[in-house]
Amino acid sequence: MQLDATDRRILAALQKSGRMSNADLSETANLSPSACHRRVQRLEAEGVIRGYVALLDARKMGVATTVFVEITLQSQSEEVLDGFEKAVSRIPDVLECHLMAGTADYILKVVAENTEDFARIHRQHLSRLPGVAQMQSSFALRTVFKTTALPV
Repeated sequence: MQLDATDRRILAALQKSGRMSNADLSETANLSPSACHRRVQRLEAEGVIRGYVALLDARKMGVATTVFVEITLQSQSEEVLDGFEKAVSRIPDVLECHLMAGTADYILKVVAENTEDFARIHRQHLSRLPGVAQMQSSFALRTVFKTTALPV
């Protein structure tokens, strides 16, 4: 799909404020409200806009600790990869799971209340994941930069 400059203005504005009214969005995009609404509907229908979410404050939600977990599997067969991916997707504390090229097979982003809570998550969930040969956890000391906005 080709995105023109107007589509990009709409996407940039929605990434900053997904609850922006169509009137404000149309003004930002330099379009009539009806033309802006049609473009947003097209971007949604074509899957460029996948959905809308509320971004929560991790500290205020009680999960201020972020841990990155590198996982190496015993094998990289299709059934081991599928079993791992299905199991890890069911752990609510895991925010992201990425299949990697390099030394680790996967990297997980996990949130926890604190180190004791992460120990619980590790014991109850991570250590029980199928096919895991090795795990290495790294605790984030401070988030320097974080965004959900893609470059448009």
